[in-house]
Amino acid sequence: MTGASDIATGDWVDRRVPAALRPYLRLARVDRPIGTWLLLFPGWWSIALAAPPGVWPDIEALILFAIGALVMRGAGCTVNDIADRDFDARVARTANRPLASGALSVRQALVFLVLQLLAGLAILLQFPPFAIGLGTASLVLVAAYPFMKRITWWPQAFLGLTFNWGALLGWAAVTGELAWAAVLLYVGGIFWTLFYDTIYAHQDKTDDMLVGVKSTALRLGAQTKPWLVGFAAAALAFWACALIAASSGIIALAGLFGCAAHLAWQWRDVDLDNTQDCLRKFRSNRFIGWILFAGIVLDRLLA
Repeated sequence: MTGASDIATGDWVDRRVPAALRPYLRLARVDRPIGTWLLLFPGWWSIALAAPPGVWPDIEALILFAIGALVMRGAGCTVNDIADRDFDARVARTANRPLASGALSVRQALVFLVLQLLAGLAILLQFPPFAIGLGTASLVLVAAYPFMKRITWWPQAFLGLTFNWGALLGWAAVTGELAWAAVLLYVGGIFWTLFYDTIYAHQDKTDDMLVGVKSTALRLGAQTKPWLVGFAAAALAFWACALIAASSGIIALAGLFGCAAHLAWQWRDVDLDNTQDCLRKFRSNRFIGWILFAGIVLDRLLA
């Protein structure tokens, strides 16, 4: 095994959380919030984009989506770790995860998963019927994603389908229906996920080869950087079309320009053979989320 564990020691979980609860927080990745942010932002973008001109985004929907992203990201990680526990035990970065290390049993993880799904359902039921059906449909993607790395070199694309579902759900939660703006936002998010998760996957490329799982990092190899340009360009193009479809103005497009600059910095500066730098660049994508969200909100308020 190569690399260092992705679980910190001596952090707030170790200092402030009772020992019996720590493995559950680790399993849900509460100690590593970047995944929650990346799951949340497509929904927040869509909620903001669906707001009428001159009006703040629906605050209640933003709060519910924030709680839902935390809960459903935890549920997704639980499903992933149940499926990958044997692989995780053979990779240094993941060997200390609760299921791989034996800190939790599969039965305990399944009970925890059910509780998280019930919490997610309680949040989903606050939205219109169409949004409830749309949110329920996403569970198919959540359940299938952990197995994609066994059958395709492009599990990052499937993660994009899963992680950006909020772009569809956010619009439906506000309007009770779908529109092209939400669909275009969703497709752009898929390419964004391909960009950031391919960088993330380069952390594990050596161990992934040893244990026999697939990723875009292994598929693209030395050609990763040219592909990253394509992923970023496609994300920006679809996002631009989404903004135009929603009758957004210059401020939202300025936010998109800020996203383009940040993606360009990541592409230019990332060292794909340095695991720590890959992790830093991956985590920096939360700024993409905030930049685009701020641009959309300000554009709506000043429209």
